[in-house]
Amino acid sequence: MALNQPFEVTGFHSCDISTGLRVLNGKMQLKPSANKWDWLGGGIYFWEQNPARALQYAIESSQGNQFNRIPIKTPFVIGAIIELGNCLNLTETDSLSILHEAYYNLLQVVKEAGKEMPVNKNNNRALDCAVIQFIHQSNKQAGKEPFDTIRCAFTEGGEVFPGSSITSRQHIQVCVINPEKIKGYFLPRPLDKFNPCFK
Repeated sequence: MALNQPFEVTGFHSCDISTGLRVLNGKMQLKPSANKWDWLGGGIYFWEQNPARALQYAIESSQGNQFNRIPIKTPFVIGAIIELGNCLNLTETDSLSILHEAYYNLLQVVKEAGKEMPVNKNNNRALDCAVIQFIHQSNKQAGKEPFDTIRCAFTEGGEVFPGSSITSRQHIQVCVINPEKIKGYFLPRPLDKFNPCFK
């Protein structure tokens, strides 16, 4: 089935140096995000194949331009090998069909409860998060295999050139729901490029 992705990807996680070194040394595990605005729902977020974007985000976080539950003082990037496993891969048709159907099922549930659907607004992607979380809940209730990961392309930033639909910060993110699918962590090379604190 298309949802079973029998391959691994390299992901990069933005964090503070204290967190990153403890994860690399096996002293702690990354904790899943559980905010109502997380666009792919709860999980551990990685920039796929993009250590430079991970560093950019870590720097912006250290400057107070991005929100992190654990504040970033010294920007740091760790790499991870991630087995996608049972993946809601929102770059392919079957997964997009699941997302589409889930939206309308959630809409019906919300209407029957006399409530209103969440709304995406700027960086707060409450609607996306609610639909993804609804998929997880529906799978659990139906006794279906839970998703290990979610993978999605994300358009961000301005036009790369005038009139382009390609944006300056577009990327692919991987949200890991099952931490057992993280096979290991590493320091990306060259060290001083992706972790300038080592200069």
